[in-house]
Amino acid sequence: MTQTWHDLLFAHWPIETALLRSAVPSALTLDRHDGQAWLGIVAFRMTNVAPRLVPAVPGISAFAELNVRTYVRVGNTPGVYFFSLDAASRVAVRAARLLFNLPYFAADMHVDRSTAVGAERREAAEAISPAVSYESRRRGRTSTAAFTAIYGPTGPAFDPRPGSLESFLTARYCLYALRRSGAPYRLDIHHAPWALQPAAAMIARNTMAEASGIPLPAAPPLLHFARRQDMVAWAPERT
Repeated sequence: MTQTWHDLLFAHWPIETALLRSAVPSALTLDRHDGQAWLGIVAFRMTNVAPRLVPAVPGISAFAELNVRTYVRVGNTPGVYFFSLDAASRVAVRAARLLFNLPYFAADMHVDRSTAVGAERREAAEAISPAVSYESRRRGRTSTAAFTAIYGPTGPAFDPRPGSLESFLTARYCLYALRRSGAPYRLDIHHAPWALQPAAAMIARNTMAEASGIPLPAAPPLLHFARRQDMVAWAPERT
């Protein structure tokens, strides 16, 4: 399938290895950079979501997404493990759960690149220019998973150096998940190298990691921004 990702915020926190190890399936090796494990929250919107060679469908092929993830490997192949993926498309949520057994959740989401509502948010948008206003709240009466932020780039784009922390956190070309049987599988993707930018964010609310049972440290996150990424994905494979 194809996807185009827009206005990505990468927010990363260092997390105790033991805490993440207990939350990741034992079939997957927790990946660390210089001995440190990381958890990422990635906010963006998608377009062109469709099977390859199939035209995008209005109302179905474009929506916002928000994921909570960490980094794993099987053998020598590094990848991503998702604790949750929230999307503003019931169709996408149902399809991903049915076809890939991924932890997708329906959410009410709003992304705006042009305006921010309220005096405090207008001030933040002026301080972070150009700014993206992003709001997400998972559907469900008992759900507490929500994310509200204004974010944007603060410097020129750069290519992450191989071996750097920035490369470790973003240069991932597959995801790992479990089938309903409990057997692990890998889904490969392909895209051009990331053009990252340093970023700033005013995060007004963030309960996404806690909703997956992982408390975040009090330290501010490491932030990066990416304007756009075009990708293709293949069918899942047994690891």
